[in-house]
This record gives sequence, C-alpha cells and structure tokens, in this order.
Amino acid sequence: MILIDYDKLPEKMKNDKVKEYWDILDKKRFSLIFKRIFDIFFSLILLIILSPIILILAILIKIDSKGPVFYRQERVTTNGKIFRIFKFRTMVQNADKIGSLVTVGNDSRITRVGKLIRKVRLDELPQLINILKGEMTFVGTRPEVKKYVDKYTDEMMATLLMPAGVTSIASIKYKDEDEILDKAVKTGKDTDQSYIEEVLPDKMKYNLDYIKNFSVWNDFKICIDTVIEVLR
Repeated sequence: MILIDYDKLPEKMKNDKVKEYWDILDKKRFSLIFKRIFDIFFSLILLIILSPIILILAILIKIDSKGPVFYRQERVTTNGKIFRIFKFRTMVQNADKIGSLVTVGNDSRITRVGKLIRKVRLDELPQLINILKGEMTFVGTRPEVKKYVDKYTDEMMATLLMPAGVTSIASIKYKDEDEILDKAVKTGKDTDQSYIEEVLPDKMKYNLDYIKNFSVWNDFKICIDTVIEVLR
C-alpha cells in the first residue's frame, strides 16, 4: 500500500492524533509496500488453491436458503473510501433490514449453513477478492459500516490510514463478539449502542496499538495466531 501525504488526507482525518500515527507509518513506507506485494501474491495463490472449497460452500449456501451466495455490504477502508465487501451470506436475505448491523449470539437471522461456516470463519474467504483488488489487506482493522465510522473519535480515525483487514489482534480477542453483545441485549441494552459504547472502543485500543507496532513480521504472527484460534 502507498501512504499518501498527510496534506492529501480527507479533512475529517486531519487532526493531531492522526498525525502521530501518520508519522509512525511514514517511517515504514518500505514495509507498507512489501505488505501490498504480500497481499497480492498470497490472495491470488489462495484463491486458486481454495477455489474448490469456495465452489462447494457457494452451492451449499444456495441450497440452504433463498438469496445470493455473497453478502455485499458497503464498508469503509483506507482514507475513508467506501467499498463493497465480499462475504459468504450467512443470514437470511435482507437480514440487515430486519435487525441490527451487528449480530448477537443465537441470532435468529443466521441460516443453518451460516452457523457452521461462521464458527470457522469460512464466510470470510471471499474477502480474498477484496484483498486482490487492494480494498483490504490480510491484517488490519476490520472494516466497519459508515454508521459506526461516523462515531469514531479523532484517534480512531488513524485506523483508516491503512486498508481494512480480514483479521487482527482485535478480531482474535473478540472472536466471541456475538456472545458478548448477546449478553448486553439480555440486560435490556440496545445492540448498536452496546457495540459503539463498549465493544468498539476496546477493539480500537488493539487496532491503534497495531499501527504503533506495525511490521511485516507482526502481520505474519497475527496470521498464524488467527489460524490457531480458528482451529481450536
């Protein structure tokens, strides 16, 4: 990826907090370029190797419930750019119109096949396409919908200096996010409010720390840790 000049950032990202993180990444431009090369090479290889699995999952999803194979939702990535994420559909058609934009444990909108593939994060496989296109990266802050990005603090905006990621330390720590939100809902709290006020700020601590300590080696370790967590 290419880190654009600070003066060229969107106005909503120009603040002292973001500048601190920009300065850190500015010193790691070579690592950022290597990160992009890594993304292109491995996303292409994995798409080829995993194509039979992707085809089988697509067929199962189509047989299990009505609706498209892929879930395409607008998310936010580098410098606040909007893109459409690729995910295997794990919920009933138009699920985002009949409930919250985040899911909770035992969400009734989740399909039978969806419940199985979500456990091992196979629903994320199509995001290899987003990585190849440069809209995402293997390791980085999970892409949020604009509704939640609009709630970012000045410091949180720094996470938009890098592409949205498939996995991250925050993703590993919050692998049971659905269950956490489910507990909040059972106490009478609103799902979106609980996510914005409780879950999001804590996840962002990990995401911002990732930027401070960014290196290709750390990316590799996070990828390995993710695989280990999925296989547990």
